[in-house]
Amino acid sequence: MEQGYRKWVKQGLAVLLGWMVSVMCWAQSSATVMTVASWLPPGHPQNAVVLPTWGRWIEQATQGRVTLKVEYGLGAPPAIFDLVEDGVADAGWSFHGFVPGRFVLTQVVEQPGLAAGPEAASVAYWRVYQKYFAQENEHEGLHLAALFTHGPGLIQLREPISSMAELRGKKIRIGGGVQTAIGERMGVTHVPSPGSQVYEFLHEKIVDGAFLPMSEQRSQRLYEVAPYVVVPPGGMYLGSFGLVVNPDFLAGLDEVDRQAILSVSGEKLSALAGRAWAQGDVAGYEAARRHGVTVVRLSVDEPMALEYQRLMRGVEQDWTYKASQRADNPAQALAELREIARGL
Repeated sequence: MEQGYRKWVKQGLAVLLGWMVSVMCWAQSSATVMTVASWLPPGHPQNAVVLPTWGRWIEQATQGRVTLKVEYGLGAPPAIFDLVEDGVADAGWSFHGFVPGRFVLTQVVEQPGLAAGPEAASVAYWRVYQKYFAQENEHEGLHLAALFTHGPGLIQLREPISSMAELRGKKIRIGGGVQTAIGERMGVTHVPSPGSQVYEFLHEKIVDGAFLPMSEQRSQRLYEVAPYVVVPPGGMYLGSFGLVVNPDFLAGLDEVDRQAILSVSGEKLSALAGRAWAQGDVAGYEAARRHGVTVVRLSVDEPMALEYQRLMRGVEQDWTYKASQRADNPAQALAELREIARGL
């Protein structure tokens, strides 16, 4: 009798355990997968740090009901905003300057002279954009999940220069945005391309140099093809990026999961991205040092720096005029962004 009871209990426990395993497997298999369109090499901080961390935050916040999957090759970087809007990807990130004409207000963070690192700049950018510009709807058809910047843009070259005048006529890769205005003032020949093509363009001598942050010395091995880097005081510009989500994807989630994802986006995600790109710059400088890259840091009073500062006159004013056609008080927004970023 007792043996039969024990056998019955064991059988019952086995059935219960099997049922629990089945439920767990079903729950895992039924989790919503959010595909995120990405680019640049997998080892780049955005792909190696930012997106995986956001994925962990999302999975924890939704208790595993939503997971994140990074997808490469869904489309060219300039097309990612459209891919997300069309539902080809549930989310994605790209550089606003790749889409000239659509994004003007995003250039508030790109103006020369910010004198702040990418983490502080990204936090200030998110706050100011939400306060002054979000209602102007430049990201129409998209839910904006984060705004962030890379580190200061630099002049990365195949051959050294001793003056800014020597850049005139050189073929320079420019990503877009405020870089375009800077390149025009320098008199360079503008060669547009996504950052992912820079190594090839330099290696094949299609360009003489590129405007990019120091992080790319490591993440794209630019030390092999751009062994000479000029660092203007404070850097030339910061690049503006947006991480966006398809609104229909968000609408299709339960309210609790939708709010959970939003709770780990916004300023928190913007700060994470800026911090990762800042760390990428540190790694870039170290890689450049190890590989013998010549890094020329210009002090504010030396001739090349003064020459650069003269060339930059009018960049901010030109943007303020263009931005005023879309929104009120862009100059006030820029001043507030600088104040916040420099105070963080």
